[in-house]
Amino acid sequence: MSERHYWAACTLGLEAVLADELTALGAGGIAAGHGGVAFTGDQAIGQSACLWLRSALRVQEQLAEATVHSREELYGLVRSIDWSRSLTNQQTLAVEGAVKQSFASDGRFPLLVVKDAVCDQFRERTGERPSVDKDRPDLRIRLTMQGPAATLSRDLAGSPLHERGYRAPHRTALNEATAAGLLLHTGWDRRAPLCDPMCGSATFLIEAAWLARDRAPGLGRRFAFEGWPDADAATWRRLQEEAEARAARGAAAKVRLAGNDRHAGALAISRQALAAAGVADTIELRHGDCADYVPPFATKRVLCNPPYGGRALDDDAGLAASWRALGQFLAAECEGATAWVFCGNAELARHTGLCAGIKMPVKNGAIDSRWLCYEIDGSE
Repeated sequence: MSERHYWAACTLGLEAVLADELTALGAGGIAAGHGGVAFTGDQAIGQSACLWLRSALRVQEQLAEATVHSREELYGLVRSIDWSRSLTNQQTLAVEGAVKQSFASDGRFPLLVVKDAVCDQFRERTGERPSVDKDRPDLRIRLTMQGPAATLSRDLAGSPLHERGYRAPHRTALNEATAAGLLLHTGWDRRAPLCDPMCGSATFLIEAAWLARDRAPGLGRRFAFEGWPDADAATWRRLQEEAEARAARGAAAKVRLAGNDRHAGALAISRQALAAAGVADTIELRHGDCADYVPPFATKRVLCNPPYGGRALDDDAGLAASWRALGQFLAAECEGATAWVFCGNAELARHTGLCAGIKMPVKNGAIDSRWLCYEIDGSE
């Protein structure tokens, strides 16, 4: 089978985690970059990446790259691609991208050139052209230009991979892929008892349950590539069946997971998400202040994303108190455990009264954050 070139995007700081996931999938040519990882493989590798990658936000297949200095050169590059492999004239497309220092003074102009070139190819071949749908297109084309260097790709998933389907849309500090990537970075063995004393919408806990149960995060979703004319449907069915079999075997895995939150509204959202994810019987949730929380088991691993400002439920006056409560909980209930705490405000972290041994930088959206690791030995 022919080798294809792919790019998987991720949250800044999680590139090494994503590279490890791709290695486990059997991808080749793995090269971590800024905000993602390049890799190679056949069509099955691209499909597997959408199905199994936990820390990836998107997976794109590179279609062409060249140096372009004008509208005409970009138009010619787009026309050199056989777009009938990716959609029909009855389907829809959208063109997105990042354009910097190109031949055009307006970064939106090259995107229009790409759209026109695709549509012109269809019009000349079939007499009809695909329509544009910016929200839910059958084909999402990405143009990346840095100066004259241009790359054209197609988005395999269509919608972001962090949209697992178990969580209703609402504002949250961490998306599912970022939470999963942070979890993977801890090296959790999928069996050690784990709790989140400020669980919010329970994203860490759900991702941990799926990891422990060997459930592919893309199982049950529909991806854009399934509707492409060149999709290998037989291979995709095989990959899905294998993932379903692994999830069925993993459903019997015994893992102790628990969470707590002082906001009743957050717990209501959590319970809905647990049910939608199929793990309501795996995770025990309690309502109360973090400082008073006693896990239902001796925990060995703590994952937590305390409030640091900007969320709907946050009370700026109580942020420091929340971090003090976390420190009290860790000291009282977690001796011998390892705690990983996500922090978007370094000033707040000192209120735990603990000293982090690891401070991994993570760029969560526009926020410079840290993934802090505390070894709780009882002497803090």
